[in-house]
Amino acid sequence: MKLIIESVSENESFARTAVAAYITRLDPTLEELADVKTAVSEAVTNSIIHGYSKNKGEIEIECRLDGSEVTIVVTDKGVGISDIEKAMEPLYTTKPEWERSGMGFAFMEAFMDQLEVTSEPGKGTCVLMKKRIGKEQDMK
Repeated sequence: MKLIIESVSENESFARTAVAAYITRLDPTLEELADVKTAVSEAVTNSIIHGYSKNKGEIEIECRLDGSEVTIVVTDKGVGISDIEKAMEPLYTTKPEWERSGMGFAFMEAFMDQLEVTSEPGKGTCVLMKKRIGKEQDMK
């Protein structure tokens, strides 16, 4: 699935709902569904607020299923991140005046099995997330 949305806050809920609908064929638990929706929300919100700020742009969301694993890639062509390691520190934010918590990447990392962030200043950011659905059923 590939979805391209405009970088406006109203589209964040649409993006998370579209991804949730896409992964329902894996029969996720409510907790797994909530984890994925939260991670997608954080990635899209980061693109809107930090990637594009007050400018308009496009955010691309790609989803792939491979067996019981979902891969979600959220890409923007915004300002990019000059120090990814610093940006991924909990509580770090470039928008303190907007009362941002600085927990976006920490939430993505906590709710997904894998998180990779690549970025180039002036060219944009790509967030790749993976989660295996059905781990709880496997443990029974």
